[in-house]
Amino acid sequence: MSPIDPHALGKVAVLFGGTSAEREISHMSGTGVLAALQSRGVDAHAFDPATRDLVELKREGFARCFVALHGRHGEDGTVQGALELLGIPYTGSGVMASSVAMDKVMTKRIWQADGLPTPKYVRLAFDQQSREQIRAVPDVLGLPLIVKPPREGSSIGVTKVEGYSQMQDAVTLSAKYDSDVLCEEFIEGEEVTCAVLGHGLDAVALPVVRIAAPEGAYDYQNKYFTDDVKYHCPSGLPEAEERHIQQITLAAYRTLGCRGWGRADVMIRASDRKAFLLEVNTSPGMTSHSLVPMSARAAGIPYEDLCLRVLASAALDSQGSH
Repeated sequence: MSPIDPHALGKVAVLFGGTSAEREISHMSGTGVLAALQSRGVDAHAFDPATRDLVELKREGFARCFVALHGRHGEDGTVQGALELLGIPYTGSGVMASSVAMDKVMTKRIWQADGLPTPKYVRLAFDQQSREQIRAVPDVLGLPLIVKPPREGSSIGVTKVEGYSQMQDAVTLSAKYDSDVLCEEFIEGEEVTCAVLGHGLDAVALPVVRIAAPEGAYDYQNKYFTDDVKYHCPSGLPEAEERHIQQITLAAYRTLGCRGWGRADVMIRASDRKAFLLEVNTSPGMTSHSLVPMSARAAGIPYEDLCLRVLASAALDSQGSH
């Protein structure tokens, strides 16, 4: 890649904070990104959409935005749509890819249509959550199974259900975050994640990160606030397995129309080593614990250069991606 001139990027807003359940994580991501860009000579400024109107971006002459928001009103296409209307290029996926990837049910439908492997699931719409309907889910998916809100991230509202008696509480918890509830087959095995940089045929998959969580509890607390989870990058997986995960991740990313950067979460089933796609994050975490920076480092890309590279890829749907 040719070197990126930080001055050519203009005045940059790093969007972080926001109003979603992941505000705290977004704050950690955005603070890191802001410091990294400033250290590379970028004219970067903090901007929290929870406290300021996005219209101010135009008024204050921002040339592009680094989206370090997570969750709703951050990576679900809404902020992206506003930036399209304002004509300010932004990092990450466009309106449609952001909104589809944010919805795990829609994501799974598209992957299934393209023959990509993803765990079996049952969607309980808000009017399909009677006791009988909830109780019938394990008959379809088996036990254990996972219950989660389809449009939240960071493991918020997620329950691993071991028996029929836990189903009701799991659905009730998930429904606090989303009117629809996603019930998903539990894949027993290793969790890995694979980051992608770029767009379309130019997109490249970075080294796979293998996640070893205590008792498999890769939850909100362990993700961000403890050092109990061990991350392995290089992953230590057989080379052919790593390559296969990179291939299905790229296919998953491209078929959703993602651009800029993203990260797919994948489970490898212990019994037969089959890989299953769980979801794609279109605005991945950039905290000290985050996985994209770790993967980039393994590929020889320091954190500051990663932030600069993502920023340089900022684009508008209406202009086509760069």
